[in-house]
Amino acid sequence: MNVLREYLGRNVRQYGIVAALVVIVLLFQFLTDGRLLAPNNIAALIQQNAYVMILAIGMVAVIVAGHIDLSVGSVVAFIGGLVAIMMHDWGWPVAIAILAGLAIGALVGVWQGFWIAYVGIPAFIVTLAGMLIFRGLAIVLVGQTVAPLPSGFNRIGNGSLPNFLGFLGNMDVVTLVIGVIAIVGLAFSQVRARANLVRHELSVEPIGAFIGKLVVMAALIALVTYWLSLSRGGTPIILLIVGVLILGFTFVLNRTVFGRHVYAVGGNRNAAILSGVNSRRTDFMIFVNIGMLAAVAAIATTARAGAGVAAAGMNFELDAIAACFIGGTAVSGGVGRISGAMVGALIMGVLNMGLSILAVDAAWQQAIKGLVLLLAVALDIVSKRRGALG
Repeated sequence: MNVLREYLGRNVRQYGIVAALVVIVLLFQFLTDGRLLAPNNIAALIQQNAYVMILAIGMVAVIVAGHIDLSVGSVVAFIGGLVAIMMHDWGWPVAIAILAGLAIGALVGVWQGFWIAYVGIPAFIVTLAGMLIFRGLAIVLVGQTVAPLPSGFNRIGNGSLPNFLGFLGNMDVVTLVIGVIAIVGLAFSQVRARANLVRHELSVEPIGAFIGKLVVMAALIALVTYWLSLSRGGTPIILLIVGVLILGFTFVLNRTVFGRHVYAVGGNRNAAILSGVNSRRTDFMIFVNIGMLAAVAAIATTARAGAGVAAAGMNFELDAIAACFIGGTAVSGGVGRISGAMVGALIMGVLNMGLSILAVDAAWQQAIKGLVLLLAVALDIVSKRRGALG
């Protein structure tokens, strides 16, 4: 019992975030008379907030390393406008335009990473300049809305996976199969990770807590799978893209040399340099990484809107940063998980959708989200002080 209590005490922040998400969902489910968790609204929640999840994946690495990126919203508008122009005005095929957009995102990351890593200008200044530069370029390039765009491209943001397996009652079988694969994959990866820790004689969570966590996570996946299987289209295409990105970048941050260097630089930059970490190269690659993810978010946003718009991406950087901080990424760097940022992104998304269903004024929505962010950061700081005193 003492071991379990000690474990829960160390991980109270992580479980508190998930509990907060559940409470917020239940609150809005009650206030909206059950409309929040309607199957079609679940699919819309994922499609509307995919950009937050995609940007938060990259923003975690940026913040963990002790930086910030204020430019991603403007980069989304700039690249989204360019991709729309390539397809609408220049007649480029969808696949070529998407690849070009990703390449431009990487170049944006190279540009900003150079000034930050090799010239030594703080990321706050470089990305603030980038926010102005790329927003200005977006306005110049997209003087008016660029539309229509190819239907195949628009399906990335609005479409669902084709139902080639039919239905089980009213449920989409493709969605059910994906859900089962997700649950089995989760169980396998968690059991394997725990076995590796035991084999290397490292500390692990109590078996009761481990099984309980696994059951809760599997139940949540099963619930989302059930709701999506009843939605109009089944599994959104963008959910599959986001899922692949989450798995890929979680592996990169947790299992690769680059990921270890990101945490080392953010935890103690001087000690990391003395240990042989090339901090400049690490910083450079972090910004190349988020530049490419901003391009992915631009493609998702433009496909969702079905048009290139200069005003796209407004406040996207704030949503992504808020998702990271709400999800437990430390303001001071060195600490943060993609899984936590995804929970933070879901909290932001549920707030957006719940308040919209309740017809709350947009100004009040901004104020409420700002208050939630402030409370999340305050909780992080207070818990750290208590840990230091304890």
